[in-house]
Formats: sequence, C-alpha cells, structure tokens
Amino acid sequence: MAEPRVRENVPLAPLTTIGIGGPARYFITAATVDELGEALDWASQRSLPVFVLGGGSNLLISDEGFSGLVIQIGLRGVVVESEDRYATVKVAAAEPWDSFVETATGKGWAGVECLSGIPGSTGATPIQNVGAYGQDVSETIVRVETLDRMTGRVVPFTNAECQFGYRASRFKNHEPGRYVVLNVTFRLERGGSASIRYPELQKYLDEHEVAVADLASVRKAVIAIRKRKGMVIDPSDPDTRSDGSFFMNPVIRADELGEFGGPSFPAGDGLVKLSAAWLIENAGFTKGYRHGNVGLSSKHSLAIINRGGGTAAEVRELVELIQSRVRERFGVELQPEPNFIGFGANERWAMVWNDER
Repeated sequence: MAEPRVRENVPLAPLTTIGIGGPARYFITAATVDELGEALDWASQRSLPVFVLGGGSNLLISDEGFSGLVIQIGLRGVVVESEDRYATVKVAAAEPWDSFVETATGKGWAGVECLSGIPGSTGATPIQNVGAYGQDVSETIVRVETLDRMTGRVVPFTNAECQFGYRASRFKNHEPGRYVVLNVTFRLERGGSASIRYPELQKYLDEHEVAVADLASVRKAVIAIRKRKGMVIDPSDPDTRSDGSFFMNPVIRADELGEFGGPSFPAGDGLVKLSAAWLIENAGFTKGYRHGNVGLSSKHSLAIINRGGGTAAEVRELVELIQSRVRERFGVELQPEPNFIGFGANERWAMVWNDER
C-alpha cells in the first residue's frame, strides 16, 4: 500500500467557518476511498487519534489544535442514478452542500430548497441531520455510503438504518466516529413544489409573490432571509464568521411547559420545541453581546461569532455562561450543535474517535 502524503503542523483555523483553532499535528487530504483507507491505516499503525474534516462548518477546534491525524475528505462527484417522477442523485462527500442545492433547484428537483445557503460539505449533512426552515435532509436521503473504520469495509445504510432524529443520527449519537461518509444519495421530486412549513419564509414568499413551484426563487428567498440573520458566509460581513446556529432548540415534554412564556411548537409524541434564540435573549444576552474577542452576532442571537482574534477558550466561556443563565432562569438545558475537537479525551467537549478507547 502506498505511503500517504503527510503534512505536519497544518493550521486548521483557516479551514473552519468560524476561523478559530490550533494546528493539526499531522494532516492528509484523501481524494479517493483508497487514499482514505491508506490514511486511516497510517494513523492506526502509529496509534494516533483521527479527526475527519469536511467543509469546516459546525465545528470548534481547541486552541491547542489536534494532536493526531486530520484527514480532509476530497471525494467529489454528482451522479444522477435515475430520473422518473423522482431524481435519485448520488453526491460525493466533499461536494459543497449549497452548490448541490443550487443544482437541484435549478433542475426543478424539490426536497432541499429550504436548505439553501448552508455552508459545509454534503457528507456532513446526514451526520447532523442538517435542517432549516422546517426541512431536514433526512426527508430526502435514501442511502448513505460509509467506510467502517473498525472493519475497513464500505457499508451502506438505508434511511431507517441512519436512525435520524432532530439534529441527530446513528453517525453522531449512537456510533460517533466509527463511519466515514463517502457519499449520500437523495430522492428528490421532479417538478415538485417547495415544502413551506416556516411562517417567516411563508410571509416572505407572500410579500414577494413567489410561487412555491418556483424552486429557484424559493431558494433566493431562503438565502435572503439567512443573509438578514448573518447566516450566509460573506467575507465582508463579520457577523458571518461563525458556526451558524450554535445551540439546538430544546425539545421537552408538553406537560413540562408549565407557565413558560416563550414561543413553543409541537414536536410530535407529546413533545414541544422551544426557541433557543428566545431563551438566550430573555436570559440577558442581546444580539451583539461581546465576550472578549468573540460574541453573539448583531443579527442573530443563536450565532456565536469570531470578532477577530477570537479563541476557542473564549467561545467555551461564552457558551457555558449562556447555558448557565438559561438553566437558572428557565430550568432548560441548551445543547450546542457544533462538534468540539481537541478538548481532551475525558471532557464532554471532546467529540473525536480514538482507536484506542
């Protein structure tokens, strides 16, 4: 087997959307499945922990960086497997997610239009069950092909086998780190209409007289709303130097709601979803709140931004401060959405696979 090209002490902050984090001790880019296998073998022979890097969104790397091997996935390609009433499309893991959404809406394939403007790679979407404006990728994913790090074999998963939940999946919550996503196959409705479940988006479409069958215009509407909130990456806008929404909307039992005065939404099975943004703002953290060189976006209280020179330690302090005040004020636990890398094997902030554990 060929020896992979290994780089040392590679800065990771520029490879993330928030621009924070120390270096990778070792770094390899894998453009093929074989190269990925070679990189994993190289790390295994040296008993090194491995972190697989996608598009760098939804991620916070410690200031010390990562002491093992970072593998940057470079698998590319989009293949239309079939087209009848539905388009079945296989998308390689390193394909930029928003580029795929743009292609889908341009071709009139419905099912991912509300997920426009989200940064990162396609391979990351099933791990987090990425969602926005009432739409989740789990609604259209039919298959996820992975590399099983325990066996070295390529393993496909059906939608049901992925065990999707709210910002959750088999890959994130049940067997974290075991499987590396190689490609994702989607089933999208040809000539379908947009699925509009979010009041703010519906209002925008009504005001601008956008038809739900016009997927390209729905996409533009979603991006316009996201831009208003600083949720579309723009180098000229410091509010976009973030991980997007940092906290998940808490889900609680309806009978626990009590006299809670904030907005809540039915989540099925006797559950309700609360607004994390409302909780944060009503715990005393206004938009634009500052904590050293980091803070909250001036456009969206769910986004923690790097104001310039920010550190992971400052982000951590701010996160724990917000969690503490929300807990004290409302008795609700806020859970971070991003993955935390390099914070120590025994800490709850650490979410990385280590072959020796």
